[in-house]
Amino acid sequence: MLAAAVMSFALSQSLIVPVLPTVREHLHTSQNTATWVLTAYLLSASIFTPLLGRLGDMLGKRRMLIVALGALAAGSIVAALTTSIAVMLVARSIQGVGGGILPLAFGIARDELPTERVAGSIGLLSGLTGAGTGLGLVLAGPIVDTLGYTWLFWCGLIVAGATAVAARLVLRPSTTTTAGRIGWRAPVLLSAALVALLLSVSQAPDWGWISIKTLGLVAVALALGAGWVAVELRSEHPLIDMHMMRMPAVWTSNLIALLFGAGLYATFAFVPQFVQTGPPADYGFAASVTESGLVLLPFTVATFAMGISAGAFERRLGTKGVLITGSLVSVVAFAMIAVAHAEEWEVVTAMTILGFGFGMLLAALPTAIVAAVPAHQTGVATGMNANIRTIGGAIGTAAMSTIVTASAPSGSALPTGGGYAAGFGMLAGAMVLATIASVLIPVRRRAPAAVDEAALAATST
Repeated sequence: MLAAAVMSFALSQSLIVPVLPTVREHLHTSQNTATWVLTAYLLSASIFTPLLGRLGDMLGKRRMLIVALGALAAGSIVAALTTSIAVMLVARSIQGVGGGILPLAFGIARDELPTERVAGSIGLLSGLTGAGTGLGLVLAGPIVDTLGYTWLFWCGLIVAGATAVAARLVLRPSTTTTAGRIGWRAPVLLSAALVALLLSVSQAPDWGWISIKTLGLVAVALALGAGWVAVELRSEHPLIDMHMMRMPAVWTSNLIALLFGAGLYATFAFVPQFVQTGPPADYGFAASVTESGLVLLPFTVATFAMGISAGAFERRLGTKGVLITGSLVSVVAFAMIAVAHAEEWEVVTAMTILGFGFGMLLAALPTAIVAAVPAHQTGVATGMNANIRTIGGAIGTAAMSTIVTASAPSGSALPTGGGYAAGFGMLAGAMVLATIASVLIPVRRRAPAAVDEAALAATST
């Protein structure tokens, strides 16, 4: 059931990406506006991921999981019925509430499963996140060709609605909760800061990275972020525990998530574009939407395979070892596609290798967070990690766009192969930094059960 919930979130995130040109045509809007169909989702997910994680810790994870799935279903209905780009953006923002599914699912797994099964189950759920996202890219073309683009949303409604009903019937009400309340100044400040930040990085390719509007929004984001931190430090019941965020295992894992997110979302956004490009460009394979999705199919399979195998790898290498290995494998994959992309098999090979690397990271990151924090902070801690990955995705996609589009010759809108090579090289550099951050993660000296017992003892005194 938790697997179905995670798949609902992952599919809603990625199904729309390969068919943005189709949505643009049907809704009679510009290419720049059409990209907000994805950006609005990311903005909303960035806001609601930590919020629902915290509410799950307070009010019950099952209850909030049903709320998140209900939002996915409701947003799907609105998106499927609308013929207005403005309403579509509202619908995608409602769907973004589903970002809270990840921390809630991780928290339920930790609460309900025996300790020896927690790492493997979280690894599986994490692997399904990447696999579901990749599967959405593969399925988008056939669904649109056969049924029309609105069925991207009707399918989302069916999956999310059925999963919400199953969650209500199958899952037990959460017994692990923490008392407290949410002061709404913190969520408002965090939301405004994230909106300003993601607006600046998403629009920077059009406005210019050093334009007054871009730098002004960055300054606003920093000021709002500083205000949010100040409010959280003074709060008796913070949305994000800043003392927890300073823990070495937490801040290093969050740094890895930021860099990993940059590579993950940039891959999904630009590999399909690369392979769909054809003459007169000197790169790409003139692939259809369906064919470009199939190029990413090995990535999806490899990611899922690593999610299933995560428990065995962590028993051999430890969480830190898996993170280091996954980051290094990802460096190799991005370096490969940067220098060898003339033949389709070269791109497929690089994507397969990248799937193994990213699968390791998806599985090990939440495990590192779960092992580092007390049980009552699982939802908010994993939610913030997933949230930071989304922010990294927005930054990485915008940076990749700037590098790629800047390579276009004067008077042409078509980027060069060298621009893509430089962009993939940049992503390889990001994963080198992720490898360094992985090395800095402290070795865990206590099992999760011991951490939980210590936390419970501390809260009961």
